[in-house]
Amino acid sequence: MKLLTPEFGLLIWTLIAFLVVFFILKKMAWPAIIKGLRDRENSITESLATAQKVKEEMAQMKSENEALLASAREERAIMIKEARETKEKMISDAKELAKVEANKIITEAQIAIEAQKMAAMIDVKNQVGKLVIEVSEKVLRKELENKDAQEVHIKGLVDGVKLN
Repeated sequence: MKLLTPEFGLLIWTLIAFLVVFFILKKMAWPAIIKGLRDRENSITESLATAQKVKEEMAQMKSENEALLASAREERAIMIKEARETKEKMISDAKELAKVEANKIITEAQIAIEAQKMAAMIDVKNQVGKLVIEVSEKVLRKELENKDAQEVHIKGLVDGVKLN
């Protein structure tokens, strides 16, 4: 029961020991502890400020990246549009060139057909002329086998010719 009701001397010595430890701690330990706490508080404050700054920079970088992405998408859309227009122009140019070439080939073919047709007509006329001459020659030989018939025929031809 002495612990619950200590004597007066024990209280004084305990108080003196506490005060001595208190003053020693106050002079030596507390300044170091307080300095450490202040340093830690400052480093935490600086870390929070740095984190806030980094967060702001990241937000700015994100918005810059989004702007770059948007401009890249616009450029891509423009390039695709230009490529489509170029493709369509090339196709239409090729179609026009093909039409021109087809018309040229058709015209040349028609000219060649006409030339061959004329050559065939001339050849047919020449052959018909030769046949007519051969038939006429055979007919005249047969009719003009005798001399009297030849003279009569020649006189008829001479009479039929008109002189200028």
